Amino acid sequence: MRYLLLILGIVPVSVLLSCAQKNNNSNNLKANNMSNDTVATDIHKQIATFGTGCFWCTEAVFQQLKGVSKVTSGYSGGHVANPTYEQVCTKTTGHAEVIQIEYDPAVISFDELLEVFWQTHDPTTLNRQGNDVGPQYRSVIFYHNEEQKEKSEKYKAALDKSGAWTNPIVTAIEPYKNFYAAEDYHQNYYNLNGKQPYCYFVIRPKLEKFEKVFKSKLKEH
Repeated sequence: MRYLLLILGIVPVSVLLSCAQKNNNSNNLKANNMSNDTVATDIHKQIATFGTGCFWCTEAVFQQLKGVSKVTSGYSGGHVANPTYEQVCTKTTGHAEVIQIEYDPAVISFDELLEVFWQTHDPTTLNRQGNDVGPQYRSVIFYHNEEQKEKSEKYKAALDKSGAWTNPIVTAIEPYKNFYAAEDYHQNYYNLNGKQPYCYFVIRPKLEKFEKVFKSKLKEH
């Protein structure tokens, strides 16, 4: 479910800090409906698919990286074809909120994308990121080839062994099967809705921290 954040003063804090927010604009249609291929639009580009909770947050982070040319919010890993956001929110379709990243490996490697992935969310909370709760918010890497699989598993094992987190990492590493672009209003969400409570109180602080840690990897503005 998504709650409409109309009046900041009367909305409970738990709702303000949740990605679950319904958009009632009937004109918000599905963006490109469905995309199941793993081929980038440029032969020199590659694709990565990550889930780190609310895709608004994940999209805002990866859009800023040098070498990333396109980030699309959507749904992956489920068993229902071309799902709507409302269907995914029922927690019965099996999908995770993800972003599909098109990137140039000559500028940014998959290893570097993984570094950002691990450091910009909590990979130890099962089916949850903050106040966003449900299987659609699970931490997951959908690998597109054996190299991505091996690197993801190696990085996960090394982090677990290092004790970087008190609790064990629960991030799922699964083969890529499908990707469905989310509705238009989910795309480029933070850049278009930066004053929304969730964007201001949740995404903005996360981005500020990210920008300090990964300053050398950011695009020039």
